[in-house]
Parts: sequence; C-alpha cells; structure tokens
Amino acid sequence: MSFIFTEENKKKFEAILERYPEKRAAMLPALWLVQQQNEWISPEAMEYVASLLDLAPARVYEVATFYTMFNLKPIGKYHFQVCRTLSCQLCGAESITHYLKEKLGIEKLGQTSQDGRFTLSEVECLGSCGTAPMLQLNDDYHENLTPQKLDELIASLK
Repeated sequence: MSFIFTEENKKKFEAILERYPEKRAAMLPALWLVQQQNEWISPEAMEYVASLLDLAPARVYEVATFYTMFNLKPIGKYHFQVCRTLSCQLCGAESITHYLKEKLGIEKLGQTSQDGRFTLSEVECLGSCGTAPMLQLNDDYHENLTPQKLDELIASLK
C-alpha cells in the first residue's frame, strides 16, 4: 500500500514549500504532516516525501530515524514519551519509566500494550528541565511526575 497526502494535506504541503528557498529544507514539516495524517511514518511515506522534495529516499530515512518525535511504526492511541536526559534522570525518570511499564503492561520501551491503547518510549530532552521528571503524552506535557500523578493521568484516559 503506498502513501499519498490527502487533498487537504497536499494544499498544506504546497503552503509549506512556499516558506523555504529550497525544497529539501521542507523535509521536517513534510514528515510532520505525514505523521499527522497517518500517525506514523512508513517506508512508503518516506519514499513519497523524497519524491516530493526531489531527494533520495535514504536522505529522508536519515532524518526520520534521527528524531525521536517521528514514529517509525504504528503506535497506540496514547503515546507516553518519557524524557531520559540528565535533569529528568536525576529527578527520577527511570523510576517513572519502570512504573509505567508495570502499569501499562509493557515489557520493553517502544512496545505497545496488547490492547493497542498505550505505547511507551523514552525520548531526548523535551525542554522542561525545571519540572523534571516529565513526559509527553501525545501532544501534551505532564511535569513533576509521581506515581500518584501517573495513576490519575492513566485513569483519565479510560
């Protein structure tokens, strides 16, 4: 199955191109648009973006695999992304990740729960060092985390 933008997203992509002096500079917003449409970026979608930007698919793959903000496989409805950098680690991110693994029934990072609802990942700095430990749940930040706050957060999703 090949990937193609919806008509609405084709228009958005054209508007994105207008902001950049060179097509290749639009790669990050183009990949973000793919992810918004599809929830993840498939190899076919990377090839599609490469064709739109007149690039080799390998160039798009290099960028998509570098950034943790891009999902390279299907994810659950709720994506928990725990910050793993220094400030969060010093304030307990490791215990937050361990707690979430147990609570969500996920064995390894990057996996999705058996019911398909939750995916758990660790990501690089999310820029909220003063409120560590923290995570991003889909597009929202949750800071100063404790097991109790996680329980409340998970309960609010059911």
